[in-house]
Amino acid sequence: MGVEVQIEGLSKSFGRQVIWENVTFTLPAGEISVLLGPSGTGKSVFLKCVVGLLKPNSGFIGVGDVDVVSCSEKDLYEVRRLFGVLFQDGALFGSMNLYDNVAFPLREHTRKSEREVRQIVMEKLDMVGLAGSEKLLPGEISGGMRKRAGIARALVLDPEIILFDEPDSGLDPVRTALLNQLIVDLNAQTDTTMLIVTHDINTARTVPDNIGMLYHRRLAMFGPREMLLTSQEPVVRQFLNAQRHGPIGMAEEKDADELAQEQLAGIKLPPLPPVVLQLMPSDGRPRPSQHPPGEWCRRNGVTPPPGSFEGDVTTAPGPVPRETRTVPALADPPLYGEQQYGGRHHG
Repeated sequence: MGVEVQIEGLSKSFGRQVIWENVTFTLPAGEISVLLGPSGTGKSVFLKCVVGLLKPNSGFIGVGDVDVVSCSEKDLYEVRRLFGVLFQDGALFGSMNLYDNVAFPLREHTRKSEREVRQIVMEKLDMVGLAGSEKLLPGEISGGMRKRAGIARALVLDPEIILFDEPDSGLDPVRTALLNQLIVDLNAQTDTTMLIVTHDINTARTVPDNIGMLYHRRLAMFGPREMLLTSQEPVVRQFLNAQRHGPIGMAEEKDADELAQEQLAGIKLPPLPPVVLQLMPSDGRPRPSQHPPGEWCRRNGVTPPPGSFEGDVTTAPGPVPRETRTVPALADPPLYGEQQYGGRHHG
């Protein structure tokens, strides 16, 4: 079971350059969260602060009963064992084959025998679909395989929190879709708390339970996925729907003259697109922390855009027969009972 991560009043600067300040939100235990924002807003810096690789100027990062910001080096070393991290390029050692890359954390941080190490490494490689590739070098495999090897290495210490720094960078749409499915399946198997930094809008719309957005040195919004996908907040609405018009420009924030010209021209953001169904695990069963489609909207009296939550809820592979379910209208009772989900309900 993943652990909750509490972020309170977090601020970070490099000299006089303020990256972001007074960031406050909570990563719910066992849920998948995504952090978005225009380029240069400090999303990767945020991940490094959470895991203790960078020290923020002020604030609190609570992991269990430890404050990552103010704890001792000894406590920080211990709390880092709760984390698994996938860096943008996989950060694999080029001179080591995949087996040794994945085994590295076990050999460095545990006293397990080589027989135990092999059992764990082969299990994690199998989980990410790399069984049989353990003897290959990073230079001999594709970018998608390197990402999966990086995930396997992040899993070997059985972390309670996994941080993904732009896992889709450098991948084509098909590999990104496959990687997204892998992340969802891993969350269903491990119930780990996950935070994904990404620019991929499809990933943000379909994968997470929660979405956050950094903008103009602040946290613009953080909350359940449906809250942001139905939000009328201009910054959130523009970014999540990849629109040209709105407050975000090439230099992150449009200047006053450009915004005034858009207003004079009567340019408005187009209607919100339908809220798509959340990506399901491969076996078709909801994750423990997953919420029924439309639940947040029902609870908060929000009418989603027409066409929301339509389509198949599950697609079960292999010998399991395909099961098609029709999602009820928002006026109907929830599709799943709360006992099946067992996760925290927002709103």
